[in-house]
Amino acid sequence: MTSQRPRLRELSDRLGILPSYWDIRGHSHATSAATSEALAAAMGFDASSEADAEKSLDRLEHALREGLVDPVYVWRQWHAGAPALRVRAPATAFDYEIVLREESGRMESVRGRAAPGDAGRELDLALPFKPREGYHEVAITVSTPTHVETATQALVLAPRTCMELQEVLGDRPRFGIFANLYSVWSERSCGIGDLGDLSRLVRWAGSAGADFVGISPLHALRNRDLGVSPYGPVSRLYRNVLYLDLEAIPELAESPQARALLGDTTTLDALRTKPAVDYARVLSLKRRVLEALYRAFASAAHIGSSRARAFDAYRAREGDALVDFATFCALEDHFDASGEPHVPWDAWPAALRHPHSPQVRSFRERNAEAVTFHAWLQFETDRQLALAREAARDAGLAVGVYQDLAVGLAPDGADVWAFPDLFARGASTGAPPDDYASQGQNWGLPPLDPIRLRASGYRYWTRVLRAGFAHSGALRIDHVMGLFRLFWIPAGAPSASGAYVRYPADDLLGILALESRRHDALVVGEDLGTVPDEVRPALASWGILSSRVLLFEREPSGAFRPAASYPERAIVTATTHDLPTLAAFRDGSDLVLRERLGLLCGEAARADARTTRRADLAALMALLRSEGLLVEGEPSFAELCAAVTAFLCRTPSGLAGLSLDDLAGEREPVNVPGVPLERFPSWSRRMERSLEALAADTGIAGLLAAAARARPR
Repeated sequence: MTSQRPRLRELSDRLGILPSYWDIRGHSHATSAATSEALAAAMGFDASSEADAEKSLDRLEHALREGLVDPVYVWRQWHAGAPALRVRAPATAFDYEIVLREESGRMESVRGRAAPGDAGRELDLALPFKPREGYHEVAITVSTPTHVETATQALVLAPRTCMELQEVLGDRPRFGIFANLYSVWSERSCGIGDLGDLSRLVRWAGSAGADFVGISPLHALRNRDLGVSPYGPVSRLYRNVLYLDLEAIPELAESPQARALLGDTTTLDALRTKPAVDYARVLSLKRRVLEALYRAFASAAHIGSSRARAFDAYRAREGDALVDFATFCALEDHFDASGEPHVPWDAWPAALRHPHSPQVRSFRERNAEAVTFHAWLQFETDRQLALAREAARDAGLAVGVYQDLAVGLAPDGADVWAFPDLFARGASTGAPPDDYASQGQNWGLPPLDPIRLRASGYRYWTRVLRAGFAHSGALRIDHVMGLFRLFWIPAGAPSASGAYVRYPADDLLGILALESRRHDALVVGEDLGTVPDEVRPALASWGILSSRVLLFEREPSGAFRPAASYPERAIVTATTHDLPTLAAFRDGSDLVLRERLGLLCGEAARADARTTRRADLAALMALLRSEGLLVEGEPSFAELCAAVTAFLCRTPSGLAGLSLDDLAGEREPVNVPGVPLERFPSWSRRMERSLEALAADTGIAGLLAAAARARPR
């Protein structure tokens, strides 16, 4: 940013737009004035000229300093000390009363008098008592001879750390299995893995000595066309009802229509034999069955039943967020009923684009049954996920279900509609250019505005975490660097012209730690890629596990790092969902696919990729031989997989994750980053064999048994 724009620079700094960043190669990139202007505009501040930037800066400063106290204060628990209430005081002497209402209901007050000082000065006033960890409310009344003013502040007392490995597992490192739930299937599932399959998987994992089962995000999706990526959901508060196990829904016994639909073996066999999930057809079948099951639930026979009472309790617990989500789903059904292409919500009539408009309220009243149906779907999904966690506990898994929290949302999704003021318009999130994507990445996800997020008291972030931790023993935070800074790209601009925007990391991490302890769940941060120097020490300070991937752990020389070099506070895996499977890495089939997709253009690029792969394979073999896990010569895939499994379990990292795809020898990727879904059906590939067949495979049983010996319970 040039020195000719001092007001733009000052505004950008107050908005958290960083002036520059260092890339993965150690080069500095300055944020241009055009990018700063565009990102400020996305946050609602005009900076197209210095005069406009100055007006916006004045408006921002006034908003940030308006009122007696900040809207929220997150205080990290220490052995000594106590939080105080920071007040922007009047210039005259004043009397005050502070009332602290603890989350438990305890309430006490304190009165005092403060001496005169400078107008707007900040004073730290003592609270009536030090509350326990949790979410509390502080109210203050300030009185002068001519003026009385009141204000409230949300006070969050965060624990020192998230749940720690030793608290959950003791001193012994453990292992688990990772799977993409949609790709897993049993002989009973309907063309897509479901929560019944998750229960089957955790029981199998438990019998093999594993302590967790990690799965791809369960967030709600549109489940058709391009809306199938678990990392571009319509909501992070609610789940994908396509994962419902239809046979586990209690009303099946009461619905002949639902049983008839599930008895259509022609349809089911067609779905079960497809190599990829046919989202549209699975959705069509499951929706018809679920509508029939809901009619059975809503019948007079269920009035006052224990199941009806459980549904009512669920709705009361979820509150307005569930009502808004269910209303959004009913509105989408309404607009999609015509059979026309999907209509995004920002193309709906203007009166329906806000969740609290009179027209939306009227729609909800007229379509109460449809809204209740979508709420019931979430109730049943939550119940089945709870059953999966119970199955994990019964099977002896110390951690249980390890869930995944996506970094963002689809721009036309339910959460953006329900919380429109929290999301910046005119920008999307992504990543700067690096070795993985030379032009950078644009994920197309609207960013949360950090200033508005804080002004709201972090209520949305808290709800997102509670949804992610529900029935989890561990939660992975996708792109955890986004809690510190996130790469914003102006609409219509190339990815490389983006800039980083700063987030209130200590506040976000404090709430994360509080929810982690309330759910007795570990936290894993996905800290791969371009990681600022301060991030990993901060994550370690909060007790958050690092993600370490064998294929990424290299010395400057190119050699793979030895097992002993891995950190204890980490989860170690061989690959990720963005990388080729181990079988594909070995035989190069992923390179053939990249050639077919046009990602390796020209013979020189193809030859370079093949040469690099041969060198990478040789380096991996050298590592495994140096660890005594492979003998000389060309290993079979089974031998390579056994050696990699043994290597992961040999590291000192607290958790080792074995990919079910690798154990099964899958070659097709689940995702090819940077390739549109029209060109490659990412997030759709099903596993070649059923869960029953995998559980009966003696080779897989041997790998799991070896892991259990290396990392016993």
